Order: sequence, then structure tokens, then C-alpha cells
Amino acid sequence: MNKISITFCCLGFTSILLSQNIKSILLRPVNNPKQYSSVVKLGKSLELSFDDLDADNKDYYYKIELMTYDWKPSGLISNQYIDGFNQNSIINVTNSFNSLQAYTHYSVNIPNSSSIITKSGNYIISVLNEDYETVFKRRCVFYEDKSTVGLNVLRSRNANSNQTDQTVQFRVNHPSITLNNPSQEIKASLIQNNDWNTIIENIPPAFIQHKTLIYNHVSLTNFSGNNEFYFFDTKYARNTSLNISKVERDTVYNTYLFTDQPKSRRSYTYNPDINGQFLINSKDPNTNDSRTEADYTMVHFSLAYDTPLKNTQLYVYGGFNNFELSRENRMEYNFKTRTYEASILLKQGFYNYTYAIVDNNSGINLKEIGGSFFQTENEYMALIYYRPIGGLYDRVIGIGYGVFNQNE
Repeated sequence: MNKISITFCCLGFTSILLSQNIKSILLRPVNNPKQYSSVVKLGKSLELSFDDLDADNKDYYYKIELMTYDWKPSGLISNQYIDGFNQNSIINVTNSFNSLQAYTHYSVNIPNSSSIITKSGNYIISVLNEDYETVFKRRCVFYEDKSTVGLNVLRSRNANSNQTDQTVQFRVNHPSITLNNPSQEIKASLIQNNDWNTIIENIPPAFIQHKTLIYNHVSLTNFSGNNEFYFFDTKYARNTSLNISKVERDTVYNTYLFTDQPKSRRSYTYNPDINGQFLINSKDPNTNDSRTEADYTMVHFSLAYDTPLKNTQLYVYGGFNNFELSRENRMEYNFKTRTYEASILLKQGFYNYTYAIVDNNSGINLKEIGGSFFQTENEYMALIYYRPIGGLYDRVIGIGYGVFNQNE
């Protein structure tokens, strides 16, 4: 799998004009901001939060929808999977304090006492404005512990890709669930680095044993290893740090990163990262709560490139905007400096990013700029869906995690 599918990455395009002043969207487990996936056990809660840079205390609403294993509407009505309301107001609203960029911070726990999710599965959380127009959407998953999933991430066994790719193999033990037709009743998906654009869906078992399904495919579950992400740290808004060349104060802070160099022609070098994600954090003096006191800084990205790419767009790519492609993170070529450039307003914190190339005929290509190496430390997640014969929806009966280990 050399190119990332763009089937879902354009989810936010329909609402991009509505959400241009919405920033720092997070959907993560409550009280666990360093768990970057929006996947929790049924009965636990996720916190949805975001900032509105208009800072005018608008009315926003959340909406919860159950989806199928392949992210299509489930066809169930809301009272079949929600005890209470599937749509409600977001009432936890706080104004920013002591920041150059004013904003209003919104947050809500999902589920909550007004909206209790009763079934496991894939869900879409939408945020609507006061006119009930969709501002943005996010995916999340609520799962049951009905199976044990073990993942093993290996160097690709394919001779043509064993220098660049990784293969994910896994095993599902389901002692409490009796399957009549495992190939029909069980659907398995794999995701790399919590980037839904990388998803491989509907993976069939290679072998079926008593109470065990084995997925030891050689090429079907191959992923490009890509490379470790670039990063920067703006938790001190006024100061430079590793990978930041200078900081200037204007109407907002301006953070200028050192010009990045393409890594595709370099040898692999291990560099610890958080696999494309970001963490909001301010360590500036007198900051007590980063949610409402962290400031925004205009981050200036640049990538050295001798000539502009033909018939191709280049994007800054990362979890900071849900791995989506938008006008804001699209780069423009500067002929004078021979660099691609982009400027993105981001809240203080620690950020991973990389560069994505997209043309009209293929998916998202991360290896053209960053290279692809089998040694890259990537995190993988398996999701196991179960719909018995005659069932009405896809339960998530187990999840599993794995990272590449060079010693395997």
C-alpha cells in the first residue's frame, strides 16, 4: 500500500467555509490527552473540544450518528443506540484569558448524562452552528471487550518492498462469541498512526480455527513505512527552541521554523515522535490552564525544493487538522527562495507534521518528500467488527495495538 486513500480525507470540505475560524479540534479520552486515538471502551467518555477565533460566544450543538464498519449510515434511528438525545447544546463555554489571539473555548463529554451511547460501533460526531449547519465532523469508536486482538508488525516479506514497507499480522480470539460464518460475520480494519486516510477495511481471515481467526497475510495488510515526522515545540511562545529559527511578535506571535529538507534520498535515522499527532501545552509564565490561556502563533513552514512540482499539490500534513487537505495547509512555491511555503495559525504546543503530495490521479503520497523505510516506528490499530446473521448493526468486539519492532 504505497499511496494513502483520500476517500475520507475530504470529509471536511463541505463545511470548510463554516469552520475557517475553528481551531484546535480535539476528540480524546477524558483526562487522558496523551492518548491520541478517539477510541474508548463502551461506557467511557471522550472529550470534544475546540476554539472559535471569532470569540463571540456562538451557540454550537453536537450530533451523534452510528455508522457501519465501513463508515456508512447504519440505518438505525437514534433511540436504538442513544438513551436520551443524539443532538444537544454545547454548554461548557469559556473565553480565553491573557492571550494576544482572543478565542472562545468549547468542550463537551461524549457520551454524557443527556446522551448515553448504548451500542458499540463506529460513530460520527458532528458540530453544528446555530443554523444547524455542519461546521466539522470527527470519527470515533466505542468498543466492547469481547475478543482479544494481538498484533505483530513486521518488515515486509515482499522482495520488491522489503526496504520500504511494513506488514501487519494479527490474531483474534473470541471465546465468548460463537460464529456461524466468520467470513461474513466478522469484518476487520487496520489503521496506521490514527490517520483514518490509511485505513484498510474488510480484511478476510487467512485461517479460521476454533474460537480463533488468524490474519497472517503477506501483502494484503502492507503499509508504506514512510518516515518519522518532523516536529516543533511552541509551548514557550516568545522563545526559540529546537527546529524554530526565530519568533516575532505582531498582532499574534509569528514562529518561523528552520527550512526543512526532503528526507527521501537520505538514509533512515530514528527520531522519537508522536506519530503525526499534537498536544496543546503552554509553559509561559502565569499560564495555569492551557485550554483557555495558551496563545496562538502563526507558524511559518518552508521546504527546500529546487523546482516546483508539476500538476501536483503539496500540503503540510498532520493530526493538527485531522490529516485533511485544505487551502490553509496547502503550500505555495516561492521562486525567489526556491522553497515551498505555508503559514498556519496554531495553538501553543508540541506538533508533529510531514509533507504530502497529491495529484489528480492518485492518493496522498508521503514518501515522495519524507521517504519510506521499513524501520520507521509506526503505530497500528486493528478494529474487529461483528454482525451476526440477521443483525442490525456492526458491534466493535475488540481492538488491538502494535508498533514496529526492528528485532522481530
